[in-house]
Amino acid sequence: MKKSVLKTIKFAALLILIALMAAGCAKEQAETEELIMGLDDTFAPMGFRDEDGNLVGFDVDLADEVSKRIGVTIKFQPIDWSMKETELNAGNIDLIWNGYTITPERQEKVAFTKPYLENSQIIVTLADSDINTKADLAGKNVTVQAESSALDAINSEPEVAASFASLVEFSTNNEAFSDLESGRSDALVVDEVNARYYMKQVGEEKYKVLEEDFGDEEYGIGLRKEDTELLKKINDAMDEMKKDGTYDAIYAKWFAEN
Repeated sequence: MKKSVLKTIKFAALLILIALMAAGCAKEQAETEELIMGLDDTFAPMGFRDEDGNLVGFDVDLADEVSKRIGVTIKFQPIDWSMKETELNAGNIDLIWNGYTITPERQEKVAFTKPYLENSQIIVTLADSDINTKADLAGKNVTVQAESSALDAINSEPEVAASFASLVEFSTNNEAFSDLESGRSDALVVDEVNARYYMKQVGEEKYKVLEEDFGDEEYGIGLRKEDTELLKKINDAMDEMKKDGTYDAIYAKWFAEN
């Protein structure tokens, strides 16, 4: 009888131990398996909402694939783009990944992955505009997204910026395009990746893209400076994707015309 009771006690203790270990593993897994990716959910084709309200895009697909390869899950978190570095360094998000241009100023605040896509800051007007060069922007109303690399590019040419009648900043590029289309502004400085996709959706014949622009740049993924191990994992995963053709397949899905 005593042996039976002892065996029962030992078995119960073993079950409790297994349950505690399982709970500990589950807790540890839950704490490490999710990364929060901050994005502007109007920035097509990098990250935006489809007709059903789902987040889709080139960066969204890349992030999904990278997360599988490094063994984590990704939570997509729309943010105020003008607060992106603050959100990152406050711990509210873990990644800035949405057509995020690598600039010296941003490199002081965050760590960047290797560049993964090239871009330019182009000048867009309506098709019937008399603006054909940067010089023609003198005395004109120009729009741009707030806290964007487009704004940085404009400010890097202060003599040109000083010639504008006004420089109006909007929260999103969609709002800036709407302002241009309404006739309230005369020109828009914007990421070529975003602008080409937008114009294709609404009718490229409505717009004109100037031959001159505000320079070339590269996109990278932003992380906190202390997240060195995660940075290496993402870089390694992206390198693998480029070698095995996965990156090219995702690229073709969103930029087939290229």
